[in-house]
Amino acid sequence: MTGYDPVVRALRVKEKVARIESGRELRLYYRFRIDRWYGGIATGDVIGCNLSCVFCWSWRFKDRPDLGRFYTPREVFYKLLGIARMRGLDKIRLSGGEPTISRDHLLEVIRLFEEEGLKFILETNGILIGYDEGYAKALSNYNNIIVRVSFKGVSREEFHRLTGANPEAFEYQFRALENLLNAGLKPGIEFYPATMIGFSSDSDIIEFTRRLASIHPALTDVDWEYVILYPHVKMVLDRVGLKPTRAVKPNSIPRNMI
Repeated sequence: MTGYDPVVRALRVKEKVARIESGRELRLYYRFRIDRWYGGIATGDVIGCNLSCVFCWSWRFKDRPDLGRFYTPREVFYKLLGIARMRGLDKIRLSGGEPTISRDHLLEVIRLFEEEGLKFILETNGILIGYDEGYAKALSNYNNIIVRVSFKGVSREEFHRLTGANPEAFEYQFRALENLLNAGLKPGIEFYPATMIGFSSDSDIIEFTRRLASIHPALTDVDWEYVILYPHVKMVLDRVGLKPTRAVKPNSIPRNMI
């Protein structure tokens, strides 16, 4: 089983979606918005990811640099702060693509929101954090962060089937949890795992949970993810011949769902 290297891909994608101007790292964004998750959150959708998940809801823009605009960290801060203040929200996140690709940009955005006293939820596939333990140490410098490491499946084989990446790269996601733990973040509080189980067998889910427990018992409180059958997601799944065993329809998601 072979596939692309998501660490190498991250470097190639970064060349298209991030750039340095006057000593600051700018990142391409598609939009800024309010979203229902986490009880309400101000969200910036970045362009660019190092994975190609077949169930990705943002495939229409995440790999389209032509659809975005470059923003400095402070511009992102003011955009999202304005949204948060307008709606009385206390949480911020970057979504749509992989935020960790532009490290300096991300860390500066987190720092700005720490000064404002707002929680920053880092939604990440964790691969770059698993590849470089220094990334986890850098994140541990902030007291407003919650890291949500989103696994793509529960086994190497499933990871490869869902992303097309080298199955061995699945290990980076576990290593991300280990690096965050070793950096001093609190498991289950300041970082936690999530995983897509829309295509998983029960036996693989059990083995996956056992492995999480071997890192830290608190990590067995997993945010289980199901395929949301948005029309454009269903179209891609039909195209590649994948049918989820667990899925939800967009209109069945509770408005206050976390």
